[in-house]
Amino acid sequence: MMERMLQETTARCPENTSIIYEGQRLSYYDLNRYVEALAHYLEGLGIRKDDKVAVMLGNCPEFIISYFAVLRLGAVAVTLSVMSTSYELAHLLENCEAKALITSDSFVRRFDAIREALPACRHLIKTTGLNQGSPFNEIINSGFAVMDPPALQGDDPAVMIYTAGLTGKPLGAVLTYNNLATQAVLLGTIFNGTEDDRSLAVIPLYHSFGAACNMLSPLCAGAAVVLLDRFTMEGIFTTIQKERVTYIAAVPRLYMGMLFHEKLKEFDLSSLRFAITGGSTMPPELFAEFKKHIGIQVLEGYGLTETSPCCIFSLPGKQQKPGSIGTVLPGVEAKVLDDDGSEAAPGVVGELVVRGNVVMQGYYRDEEATAQVIRNGWLYTGDLAYVDEDCYFFLVGVKKRMIITSGFNVYPKEVELILNMHPAVAESKVVGEKDLMRGEIVKALIVRKPGFDTDEKEIIQHCRIYLSAYKVPREVIFAANLD
Repeated sequence: MMERMLQETTARCPENTSIIYEGQRLSYYDLNRYVEALAHYLEGLGIRKDDKVAVMLGNCPEFIISYFAVLRLGAVAVTLSVMSTSYELAHLLENCEAKALITSDSFVRRFDAIREALPACRHLIKTTGLNQGSPFNEIINSGFAVMDPPALQGDDPAVMIYTAGLTGKPLGAVLTYNNLATQAVLLGTIFNGTEDDRSLAVIPLYHSFGAACNMLSPLCAGAAVVLLDRFTMEGIFTTIQKERVTYIAAVPRLYMGMLFHEKLKEFDLSSLRFAITGGSTMPPELFAEFKKHIGIQVLEGYGLTETSPCCIFSLPGKQQKPGSIGTVLPGVEAKVLDDDGSEAAPGVVGELVVRGNVVMQGYYRDEEATAQVIRNGWLYTGDLAYVDEDCYFFLVGVKKRMIITSGFNVYPKEVELILNMHPAVAESKVVGEKDLMRGEIVKALIVRKPGFDTDEKEIIQHCRIYLSAYKVPREVIFAANLD
């Protein structure tokens, strides 16, 4: 069972390095000990099975400790973006009914601005790092452990991750222990990983892609996770060289940055075995360039928060077809449906649907939204694709209104709701515009109300108050109408 994964890895290789972060190294023994101590503390606060504990942290050891401590109690870890504004955070914490929030001291002011409106979220645990004086550090060094872990089933909820919704409000995708188990084995069974591997975590761990490829999978194998929270391209190269990183999971933008960096050849990247990309489509011509200049294969995959996320992958040792996201992973079924709802013939574009043990339990407190996307066990992804005669899948677009920027999904409706709150905006329309590095950027078209001369700067500043940075329009165009 997933809730015992860390204990089992610790029993197998207690002295192995589990986490490397800013010069610090934690063994599996220490990581498991810290998890037990935090779980005991949360238990003392009254956190029980199925209770929600929100975790709003960057890529730091405290995130991993918190994640597994919550699972140790059979509670649900709600992993929140560190880019969440107070406005967004108020909705997320209320919607998930969180009883506690674990976050960095630097983010506390966002919670303080809304805490009176959140009476259910009574407990705040702050961290300033694994150092003396940090409240979090004092808790994990208490030495206490959970005595009687609850009985858990594979279909019990384990994690909740918010994903953008068509209605303009985020929806909490509930992932079970069985869902997480499908991702934990990826490194060992799909990529031939061992405890000698070292994963470079640059994707946020609160993102399902980051959690699966850079946390669950290496920790299940007994490998090490090298954490980077803030970084530069030179910092990435330096870390790969110094820590002998064996694989990276990242969005295409990072790989393009690596290829085009002027100092690429100054670093020893020979420890790398492979790279994983996802979140948005990587230009097909870059795969060969990456192999030529860096010497490793980039394996493209596909998934959604609602599929835990990985469900289709280009597998090592198998043919890679340009433009393809690969074939289904074990335990997963996928097909393409035409406009009549029938399975499309090879080469015919339709909606991609997925079934199997990767599919989420549903959206929290929203049966209607769940029923819209899960029908007869099939998850309707909203992505347009086709499959060839060899069962390789190819994405060609999206059926739903969505923008993918630097691997993050942005629903135009959510941004439009915020734009329309501005007193000078009569109506708005948000679209995606193609961008080489980001895939797409968010662009806003606005009709002003009579008598207002609001400019682009004011509109963008307004959006920054309410929206995470990646959702804020990078370009604002004023028009007489939206036709």
